[in-house]
Amino acid sequence: MAMAAGSRVATLVESVPAADPAPLGLGAFALTTFVLSGHNATFIPDLIWVGLALFYGGLTQLLAGMWEFRNRNVFGATAFSTYGGFWMSFGIFVVLAETSKSFGSTLTGANLPNAVAWFLVAFAIFNTYMLLWSTQVSVAVFLVFATLEATEILLAIGNFDAGNGNASNYWIHLGGWVGIATAACAWYASAAGVINGMKDRHVLPVGAPLSRAHTPMLKAHRA
Repeated sequence: MAMAAGSRVATLVESVPAADPAPLGLGAFALTTFVLSGHNATFIPDLIWVGLALFYGGLTQLLAGMWEFRNRNVFGATAFSTYGGFWMSFGIFVVLAETSKSFGSTLTGANLPNAVAWFLVAFAIFNTYMLLWSTQVSVAVFLVFATLEATEILLAIGNFDAGNGNASNYWIHLGGWVGIATAACAWYASAAGVINGMKDRHVLPVGAPLSRAHTPMLKAHRA
């Protein structure tokens, strides 16, 4: 319906800005990645990470992504929502594989490691372009995506190797240690986001963007 000339259009003005959800999302990602990577590196028992994958790395990170949509941060919204979905998908996959006989029966032999490998390859593709765009956010966020890229590739190689009958877990163990480095980077970025947000100034440095290309839809990450 056309509005008559001179009609007033109501405008919503928010007096209090929303808090930055990035430190929460990064913290959820870091802790879940650390526990699973610790298992891959052989010093943390298996399956303790599944609950974290479903609720902390999964649901909590997904919520952080939704709040980033509210903040008009397209990079943060896409990253957190996708990796929240990553953890929830991987967690429920393991739950079904362990508890459902019909589901588990399809994952015998090489099917299980090959399925995990392709899952990681698919997310590595997503991570590749997010790694490129992270150069326009901060050094800290770039390091998270760079180490995550290496982790996903190493774990994919390790699972393909296992699917081909290689009994060595070298690539998976290596991927576990690189995953711990990923968690450390994400924890640092999360910690910086918390204290910098509390003090409203840069207490912990995150580094300037590596690339300053003009991208109007990319909001600078405050973590």
